[in-house]
Amino acid sequence: MSAHNRGTELDLSWISKIQVNHPAVLRRAEQIQARRTVKKEWQAAWLLKAVTFIDLTTLSGDDTSSNIQRLCYKAKYPIREDLLKALNMHDKGITTAAVCVYPARVCDAVKALKAAGCNIPVASVAAGFPAGQTHLKTRLEEIRLAVEDGATEIDVVINRSLVLTGQWEALYDEIRQFRKACGEAHLKTILATGELGTLTNVYKASMIAMMADFIKTSTGKETVNATFPVAIVMLRAIRDFFWKTGNKIGFKPAGGIRSAKDSLAWLSLVKEELGDEWLKPELFRIGASTLLSDIERQIYHHVTGRYAAYHDLPMS
Repeated sequence: MSAHNRGTELDLSWISKIQVNHPAVLRRAEQIQARRTVKKEWQAAWLLKAVTFIDLTTLSGDDTSSNIQRLCYKAKYPIREDLLKALNMHDKGITTAAVCVYPARVCDAVKALKAAGCNIPVASVAAGFPAGQTHLKTRLEEIRLAVEDGATEIDVVINRSLVLTGQWEALYDEIRQFRKACGEAHLKTILATGELGTLTNVYKASMIAMMADFIKTSTGKETVNATFPVAIVMLRAIRDFFWKTGNKIGFKPAGGIRSAKDSLAWLSLVKEELGDEWLKPELFRIGASTLLSDIERQIYHHVTGRYAAYHDLPMS
């Protein structure tokens, strides 16, 4: 990742004037979902590009050091080598963008990646994930401990009650403290958009969260996770912020993105709303746990003309 965002001063006059045109956002979302996807070698190329944006994630209560080790191996070797050779891409160093784990598993991930001889970043969720309802002091300490253990990216979750009650200064101050606690680690702020009530709240929360390096849709634990309407609102907030300040903030959809077709739609949306400049891991990530398996399955089909059995493409 590039040098992280140092943030800007809070401008409540801008926040107070925001009103999202809900029907227009829904029409735009329908356009994205109805569009035909690319085919054949162009699809394979875009799917390989999508792999490089994935934060390969495991956030389960039964995570152990052994399944973290398998996850890290898959992050380094996301697509079977014979498939990459068939596409003449075996020497391009294709890996996922990062691995994302709970704070208690950061040491395991750092150790596994070091043993694999690669420098893929370790991202840790923090700040009372997924609810954000623990004491602020505890949330800040969790961030600091994850960084001490070797996490270079921190995915924090906001306290949604501050958005729902319009406490924008308090939200800004919390994110500012998260930024400080991260030190040199990069900060991704999870908005949990499915729990913010309105698209106007999504836009306002996005603007407040521009203290971070990334804004992220969801924890993956809400009833509603990454959707195209909230993504459009967040992407346009990023664009407005860039026009006003010159600062580029990254975007990370997460939760419910499982199919290769879905990943192509997300890449297309980011390309159209923000441009090619954002189609790089420094500014775009996809948080997913099962997406990579379907991408590899689609690439297997492109190369061989048939679909793989699940045991043909194991996790590691």
